[in-house]
Amino acid sequence: MPLVRLDISHVRNLSSVRFEPSPQVNLIVGKNGSGKTSVLEAIHLLSFGRSFRSHKHKTYIQHDNEACLIFAQLAQADGRTTRVGLQRQRDGQIDVRIQGQRAQSVIELAERLPVQLINPDAFRLLEGSPSIRRQFIDWGAFHFDHEFISAWRGWQKALKQRNTLLRRGKISASLLSAFDQELIRLGEQVNLSRKAYVEKLTPQFHRVLSLLTDALKVDLHFFQGWDAQKTLSMAVEAGRERDIELGYTHTGPQRADLRVKTATGDALDTLSRGQQKLVVSALKIAQGQLLIDMGRPLVFLVDDLPAELDSQHRQKLCQLLESLNSQIFITSVEPDTTDFTWADSTDVRQFVMQQGELSLLSKGLQES
Repeated sequence: MPLVRLDISHVRNLSSVRFEPSPQVNLIVGKNGSGKTSVLEAIHLLSFGRSFRSHKHKTYIQHDNEACLIFAQLAQADGRTTRVGLQRQRDGQIDVRIQGQRAQSVIELAERLPVQLINPDAFRLLEGSPSIRRQFIDWGAFHFDHEFISAWRGWQKALKQRNTLLRRGKISASLLSAFDQELIRLGEQVNLSRKAYVEKLTPQFHRVLSLLTDALKVDLHFFQGWDAQKTLSMAVEAGRERDIELGYTHTGPQRADLRVKTATGDALDTLSRGQQKLVVSALKIAQGQLLIDMGRPLVFLVDDLPAELDSQHRQKLCQLLESLNSQIFITSVEPDTTDFTWADSTDVRQFVMQQGELSLLSKGLQES
């Protein structure tokens, strides 16, 4: 559901921002520190309940304020709107509202407002720890398989209980095996959902990457976290003695990874910085395309678009995003770096951000 209206209060230097974005393309230009990225951060908060810039919530709550608030109206297919809101207190409490009613968790926001982020930190998808790539897979599995989140939560709980037991020490393998049935059952469900999702994602990724550049051949390989020739039950049983020695569970879905490779090795080691950004962008767009194919519109947040890409590849990226018929927010420091050729029928709205104030420069259909 695209954003029809967005209200942001006390997020970094945004004291009070209200605007009506285009359902298609929104260009936000402003100097560094003006607050343009904070707009994207607020949208991300409204979807994930967390920032993409910091894990510490106090850093994005405006100084001398006890809470930040983000409110939005989301368009529905039948023409009606859904009201959603999120308030984050300085003490860490979070309040999520949907149609004025308190929601049980942030997950309800994620279902209504799926968001894909492409920014300079997106390189972490390649160079970061496996946990970042697991989050990438799990985001897709969550939207692709409705049973995934309950299995994932149950498996996480079983894993924590097992590790707590292992840390106590002096536990027999036979006693530990009695706690493993639920861990294995739910872990297998998580693994099957992840594997099925990567299988769906891979051909879409290849297609998107070929549209961005015909010079790269990159493959995706899913590592489930243990020997592919063994079941999780076999792997847990074989590693039980070692787990007792280590004091934690060393094999299983918690070690899963998405390995991105070229013909000569890991993409991180063999590709230039610009090529890496194309690969990451292709991963994010392919993931979004799968959701769109399921009839689930989403919002793309593109922060600092010019970084690492030349004008030709920036144009290709924007044309590809435009073809998805999704709502897009793009930020840039310089106006000329967002001077793209959009289709005549595309509703492009240009905004300028100055010292926390957002102003509309132009509205309507973009003329090529």
